[in-house]
Amino acid sequence: MIRRVVLVVLGLIWLGPTYLLLVNASRPADAYDPAGAWIPSVDFALFDNVATALERADLGQSLASTALYSVVSPLLGVLIGAMAGYTIVVLRLRFGFLWFMLIFGGTIFPSQMLLVPLFIGYSEAGLYDDRLGMLLLYTAINVPLAAFVLRNFYSGVAFSIFEAARMDGASTFRIFFRIYLPLSMSALAAVFILEFTFIWNDLIFGLVLTQSEGVRPVMVALNGLITDVYAGTPVPVGLAAGLMVSLPTVALFLATQRLFARGLSLGSV
Repeated sequence: MIRRVVLVVLGLIWLGPTYLLLVNASRPADAYDPAGAWIPSVDFALFDNVATALERADLGQSLASTALYSVVSPLLGVLIGAMAGYTIVVLRLRFGFLWFMLIFGGTIFPSQMLLVPLFIGYSEAGLYDDRLGMLLLYTAINVPLAAFVLRNFYSGVAFSIFEAARMDGASTFRIFFRIYLPLSMSALAAVFILEFTFIWNDLIFGLVLTQSEGVRPVMVALNGLITDVYAGTPVPVGLAAGLMVSLPTVALFLATQRLFARGLSLGSV
């Protein structure tokens, strides 16, 4: 009984910020009062606040760009990572562990260390403030995690499957796309969800490498809107925008949480 009470209390404390976000994002833009932040407003204005945020920060274009980055780059990243894991483990690439360390070793560097070289390189290559440049960057960032998970997964798959397929005359690419890739769909889905969430929530790369409204990620646009809260943007409008932007990742995780858990367990063999 005591355990349940403690868990309920801790759950309520954990949900407190979410409650404040929902309550204050739903009140009229001109009715925000810090002293009454915990008290719900009689007037429901969430959709009006969302519409105001979309108009002020032009979030529509940023949402479209972020959706493109968050879908295409993880798909390419998990595919390349799966091919790397397949080559290292199944095809037994010479010095495979060193190749794996080369791929995965890039994750040891903090993102802040990459900003100046990326900014200079993108400016010289004409990729600054370009959707293609952001797609390439996010894809490259996603490959190491996919390679790590899929290398572990393929290490647990019997090598006799590959040998039997080769005996039947299948090429290495056909074996990968027809056998190994379908076998690893759960692990691929788990990595895709993680990488989708990372790209959707990215701020630092978008802030440094983009400028125009049609290219910048949505978190950059949201950051500009929230900054304007101190210069005239009503607090409920900023909160409504934050709530709207966070919904896709929350919905994706809730819809795929079982697949996500199963995929991670498979990838940790």
